[in-house]
Amino acid sequence: MDWLSAIILGIIQGLAEFLPVSSSGHLELGRSLLGIELSGSSGLLFVVTVHAGTALATVVVFYKDIVSVVQGLIKGHEEDRRFAGSILVSMIPAAFVGLLFEDAIEGLFEDSTLLVGAMLVITGLLLLMADRAKKTHKKVSVADAFAVGIAQAIAILPGISRSGATISTSVLLGIDREHAARFSFLMVVPLIMGKMILDVADLASNPGSSNEPLLPLVVGFAAAFVTGLWSCRTMIQLVKRAKLKYFAYYCFAVGTVASVWTILS
Repeated sequence: MDWLSAIILGIIQGLAEFLPVSSSGHLELGRSLLGIELSGSSGLLFVVTVHAGTALATVVVFYKDIVSVVQGLIKGHEEDRRFAGSILVSMIPAAFVGLLFEDAIEGLFEDSTLLVGAMLVITGLLLLMADRAKKTHKKVSVADAFAVGIAQAIAILPGISRSGATISTSVLLGIDREHAARFSFLMVVPLIMGKMILDVADLASNPGSSNEPLLPLVVGFAAAFVTGLWSCRTMIQLVKRAKLKYFAYYCFAVGTVASVWTILS
């Protein structure tokens, strides 16, 4: 992969990880349009690298929240313990699906443009429903956290936006919009870190199988991190102002074009 393609894919990852338009789906579409192969060890290494960029962006944006939760757990603050417990509960469905169906999930990402298109349309419908929700005032309960976790597990499908599915589910459950956005972004950090550790361990067990040059990895990481910072902060403000419908229209358009293009090609 050349450095320019790495920058483009890094920007796509940085934007789509936080904006509700599906980073996995857009990476697949970008890969297909650019004619890039992201399979094998080299492809896995690049995907891990750009996800590390957006994970770091999440930590930077929410470092005060993360520190507050950790300090609260150490000092025994009830509210912080409850919030941390909600995050742990939300991880269960996605961790269960990811560990038990890893091979089947990876198969979904092979030549999946048509699936991505269809799932983007579903993402658009979710966003429209959430945008019209009126009663959004409560905090996340344990039951809510598990329901949002199920939405996150479903978002493993390419084309279903993780942030779109989790934020929409939270808002439809009546959770305060800003709290829903923050919970959505914080709940994925442990999962991303865990997945990265597993992927790095897999790469380490086959050290000679990847020959990806260093420059594409560096610029891809930087592009994902910088755009991730912007899109994360922007998304919080858009959710607060109930502006999700514009992303819904975008998902409808891209999903329809991707589906028609795949069928006709």
